[in-house]
Amino acid sequence: MAAPGNRSSKLGSQEMLRYAEFSSNSAVRGEADIDRRLGGTLIAVGLGVAAAAFAGRYAFHLWKPLGQVITETAKKFPSSNLSSYYKGGFEQKMNRREASLILGISPSASRAKMKAAHRKMMILNHPDKGGSPYLATKINEAKDILESTTNQ
Repeated sequence: MAAPGNRSSKLGSQEMLRYAEFSSNSAVRGEADIDRRLGGTLIAVGLGVAAAAFAGRYAFHLWKPLGQVITETAKKFPSSNLSSYYKGGFEQKMNRREASLILGISPSASRAKMKAAHRKMMILNHPDKGGSPYLATKINEAKDILESTTNQ
């Protein structure tokens, strides 16, 4: 009986050795592992925050001169292209001057020039092609006013 007992005690100790690496023998060692992992995580987070702060500071220093260059370039932008358009809305009752401005011709233009300008404007602004019905109405009204006051 002694032999089987010894044998089982040897197997028990072998199993204990096999699983010893997976089991924690003391609570103090487990807390130390947790503290080490937590410390490593805190250091990594701190380094990440510091890197982000330095990158932000670097970007801010780059942005200041870049902002000044952008504003200077915007001031140099020619505004003459923008001033070639008529600033203002339509008058209550359309007159010959406004009609010629709408069609982009002189008030004393011939009937052929007026028809060509009307056709060009209607092709560009036709409601069936995505243009504004209001603008199409104004273009037609301008043509009618110029036709009524223009001699052949």
